[in-house]
Amino acid sequence: MSKFGELIDVDIPVLLDFFTDWDDESTAMHAVLRDVAAALGDKAKVIKIDVDKNKDLAEALRIKGLPTLIIYKNGEMKWRQSGEQDANTLIALIQEYA
Repeated sequence: MSKFGELIDVDIPVLLDFFTDWDDESTAMHAVLRDVAAALGDKAKVIKIDVDKNKDLAEALRIKGLPTLIIYKNGEMKWRQSGEQDANTLIALIQEYA
């Protein structure tokens, strides 16, 4: 978990995408997240986390629906939602915390 703390305790927004490869909505989000990362450049981080490989973290954060998207800044959760989102919505949300 200490690595997770290092990931989210930064002064730029961090968008976490909790996904699995066998969930269609999760895999549909990959292209959206690529667009978000490209649009924001170094103003934010986009990190994909496979819940099958990170069961303890997913459990600790009570990840139920997939995909689950969470925005952190300075180690604090700012926004969280399950389900697909479009790139423009995510970019606008992240820019609120930039």
